[in-house]
Amino acid sequence: MDIGVVKIAEDKDFEKLKQLYDDNNDWRLDYNKPDLSVWTKSVRGISFRMVKIRTRFPDVSPETLYDVLHDPEYRKVWDTHMIESKDIGFFNPNNDIGYYSMACPSPLKNRDFVLQRSWLDTGLEQLILNHSVYHKDYPPRKHFVRATSYLTGYIVRPSRNGDGSELGYVSHTDPHGKLPVWLVNKVTQIFAPKMVKRLHKASVGYPSWKLLNSPNYKPWHYPEQIMAPRIRIEECVKSAEEKNSKYNYVDESDLNESSVKESTAIDSD
Repeated sequence: MDIGVVKIAEDKDFEKLKQLYDDNNDWRLDYNKPDLSVWTKSVRGISFRMVKIRTRFPDVSPETLYDVLHDPEYRKVWDTHMIESKDIGFFNPNNDIGYYSMACPSPLKNRDFVLQRSWLDTGLEQLILNHSVYHKDYPPRKHFVRATSYLTGYIVRPSRNGDGSELGYVSHTDPHGKLPVWLVNKVTQIFAPKMVKRLHKASVGYPSWKLLNSPNYKPWHYPEQIMAPRIRIEECVKSAEEKNSKYNYVDESDLNESSVKESTAIDSD
């Protein structure tokens, strides 16, 4: 779906995610280990590269992995970069809008997003995708740079080896700010494997955590448990003033390669 377009996700949107993940044509393999591969891809007209990850969690079931990706309370436990996350509202049981802010390692500025998220469970695989939208109650905030997700998605499948699960991740995100392109692409390549490591650890610990934390509460499976308000389309339309806002142009152009090395060394989790 296009940036800023708020609508119920269609089959073609999920098929696009699957095609990006399954087709390696035009992708460059940047990192390759037995259970973890990372590719990047140039996109015409956009400076920042798309990133793709394929990994295997032999000790995590697809059902558990899917729940971890959805569970907002557990994300507060494992997502060490998250500052705040809120459910703004929903359109139907498989489409909602949320706010997410994240801490970036110094000297980068913190980023935040307003995202429409959509998901589909076919029984054979589970897909989650998001893209940036606008909501009137969550305008750009002071001390944050409003970033843009053109497309970010997860694919959860049974492992091809027959044990555990396979996780696919595709993301094309513009962090905005006046960041050097080389810096964004470098940071993306560094943090992708770290994100996978953190998610694996979280998935292993999820079943025991969930037993003690509302074990039957899973609104992504049981729509009758949804408590967020219903979204109205008119809440997602920018005013003329907001369309002309320059909120995301924060100058970080003085960053250099040594500062990136220092910041990524601090985030060694």
